[in-house]
Amino acid sequence: MVNSTNKPGNSANKSKYDEFYTRRSDIENEVKHYQKHFRGKTILCNCDDPRSSNFFHYFSHNFEKLKLKKLITVCYKNQQRDLFSQNDSEKAIYLEYEGDKNNNKVPDPDEIGIFHLESDGDFRSRECIEILKQSDIVCTNPPFSLLREYVAQLMKYKKKFLIIGSWNIVAYNEIFKFIKNNKMWIGINSQRSFSGFIVPPDYSSPGEESHFDEDGNKIIFTGHNCWFTNMDNKKRHEEFMGYQKYSKEKYPKYDTYNAINVNFVKDIPVNYEGEMGVPASFMDKYNPDQFEIMGKMSTTKIDEYNFGYPYINGKKKYARIIIKYKMAIRNENRTQKSYCQRVSKRL
Repeated sequence: MVNSTNKPGNSANKSKYDEFYTRRSDIENEVKHYQKHFRGKTILCNCDDPRSSNFFHYFSHNFEKLKLKKLITVCYKNQQRDLFSQNDSEKAIYLEYEGDKNNNKVPDPDEIGIFHLESDGDFRSRECIEILKQSDIVCTNPPFSLLREYVAQLMKYKKKFLIIGSWNIVAYNEIFKFIKNNKMWIGINSQRSFSGFIVPPDYSSPGEESHFDEDGNKIIFTGHNCWFTNMDNKKRHEEFMGYQKYSKEKYPKYDTYNAINVNFVKDIPVNYEGEMGVPASFMDKYNPDQFEIMGKMSTTKIDEYNFGYPYINGKKKYARIIIKYKMAIRNENRTQKSYCQRVSKRL
C-alpha cells in the first residue's frame, strides 16, 4: 500500500496505517479462495509500487496458475526500489504484464511493459480512472485514510474487488450502506488470521506486537484488519449455529429502539424472531441467507442506516449492528416453519 494522494509536506493529514504494506503470505492465503473469479480476468493493483509490492510479485509469479488475462500495477510518483521512499520521483508509472513469453516461468523485465503517467498516479486521477475501466478485478491494500473514497470509486465503476481495510470502516455510513445491501462483505481472513504488515523501521505504536522477519523487515501486528470483497466465497454461506435461547432477563431491550442487546456473537439466541443488536465482529459470521442487516447503532446521528447510540436503562452501550433472522421476517408461506423455530426444536 502506498500513499496514493499525500504529497510531501502534507503528511500531517496522512493516516499512520497508510504506511502498512502487505506480506505475500497473507495475499496467498486469501486469493487462493477466489481462483475461479480470477480466471481470464485483468487484475489491477492501483495502490502499489510494482518494484516492491507483494501484490505485483504474487500475481506476476502466479499469472499462469491463476489463468489471468493481464496484470496492471500503478505506482504513485515513485520509482525507487526503497520500499519506504519519499515519493519524490518526478514521474509516476504503471506496469503491464501479460504472462510468460519465454517459458522460464518468471516475469522477466523485457516481458513487463513500463509506461509513464502524466499525473502523480493518484487513483482518483483521470489517467488512473481510465486504467481502472480496463480492469475486471481490483486487488490491493489501499490507504486506510482514503477508504471511503476508494470504495465509492469501485462501486461507481462496478468493479469486482479484493482489498484490505480496518474493521473500523464497517461503522462508516458510506461503507455500511454497501455491507447492508450485500454489495460488499468480509473476506475469508480477518483479524488474527493476518500474519502482520511491513512497516517503516522507525514505526512504533504502544500495545501493538512487532518483530523483524528473516529479511530484516519490521512486522507489526494490529489484530483489527480484514479483507473486503464483493466476490462470493464459501465462508459467506456458512450457517451460524448458535445454542442460546432467548429470555427477557438475559437479553434486555434498548430504551429507544425495539431490539434486544446481545453482548457476544456466540450468544445470539436461536429462537428470537425480532431485531437484535450484535457486536461488529458479527460481520465475520454474517450469512446473507440466514440473517438480514437492519441498520446500526453507533452515533448520535440518526439516518437511514444509523439508529443512534444504544441505551439500556439510561446507560450508553457499545456500538451495535441490528440484525434479524431472515426466515423469520420473509416467510410468506405460513405452513413453513421459520428458521428460528426449526433450530430451536433441535435444542
